[in-house]
Amino acid sequence: MKTALEIAMEKLAAMDPDGARTLSAGQKAELAEIDSKFKAKWAEREIFLQRKMKELLQAGDWQQAELVQEEMRREKLSLDRDREEARARVRSREE
Repeated sequence: MKTALEIAMEKLAAMDPDGARTLSAGQKAELAEIDSKFKAKWAEREIFLQRKMKELLQAGDWQQAELVQEEMRREKLSLDRDREEARARVRSREE
């Protein structure tokens, strides 16, 4: 007789067959490198854009500051999407 946990794990594996696959040490290292790379890219952009927004706010240019804030949001989403695509490529490779 199977436990509830075993049944749940079987259902999960059936829903996502690739999710149960383990990653090699090389793939794990690549994923860590991807995360590090994209984290650094975002930090660089965030510092630049926050400085720009601060200058605009000090000058009283609220509309431009709002545009910079929107640009920050879009860039974060774009980098997150690119990072997830890169991670998916690594995960999908057979090693």
